[in-house]
Amino acid sequence: MAMDISSMNSLYTDFIKNNATASTSSVDGQRDYSKATDEELMEVCKKFESYFLEQVMKEMWKTVDTETSDSASMNTLTSYFKDELISKTAEEATETNSNGLAQMLFEQMKRNYNL
Repeated sequence: MAMDISSMNSLYTDFIKNNATASTSSVDGQRDYSKATDEELMEVCKKFESYFLEQVMKEMWKTVDTETSDSASMNTLTSYFKDELISKTAEEATETNSNGLAQMLFEQMKRNYNL
């Protein structure tokens, strides 16, 4: 399943709703980001960048031909550790070599919510 660029906005919106911090309150099912601090907004943006990179890396991994074991338990362990590796690599990439996605999202949120 390839990631559709047009679905990125809904992916981002869903991610923000599910990862909003305690200082944001819900009004009619929508988050009020006007009370969030810059640090909280940037943290959510970094989490989204990490999540996005993780999804990209998982799609890339599908293109790699890997040998599978005949053992179901070995396949389960391999799958688990592969997912953990991808997740941690995405987090680390966001923290050390950010591609700027978090900063762009942060600036967009500041403009949209007049913060």
